[in-house]
Amino acid sequence: MRDTNEMEVIFDSCSSNERFARVAVASFLTQLNPTVEEVSDVKTAVSEAVTNSIIHGYDQEIHKITVKCRIEQNRFAVTVKDTGKGIKDVAQAMMPMYTTRPELDRSGMGFSFMEAFMDKVEVESAPGEGTTVRMEKTIGKGRNLWTTQSL
Repeated sequence: MRDTNEMEVIFDSCSSNERFARVAVASFLTQLNPTVEEVSDVKTAVSEAVTNSIIHGYDQEIHKITVKCRIEQNRFAVTVKDTGKGIKDVAQAMMPMYTTRPELDRSGMGFSFMEAFMDKVEVESAPGEGTTVRMEKTIGKGRNLWTTQSL
């Protein structure tokens, strides 16, 4: 396997594509031989980021969302980007329980879940320009990986 690999998908911001994003990212991630828990963590974080783009970035209008993944050795990085309305105060938006859409029964835990399941989360946003969420996770940390080459 190469030390680095990348993929990018662009799709419409309809709620049915949230599942597509989860599966596409999980499929790409499998080349690192992740545990079931690692796959679940990444899928949950991606789901939250894509859902934020659909619900908050685009107000459920149909526009494009870009998901990019990069693998470098055992480091997995994923970026979810929209060109929607953006976030006025990123620090406030990342506070647990904060939501701009309480009428839709939104819990305000999206960024908290991303931070809980990934090693690193960065959010870049500007009103009227959209939002980019960058997340990273080391796959296999804490596992004793044995290969025939190490024997």
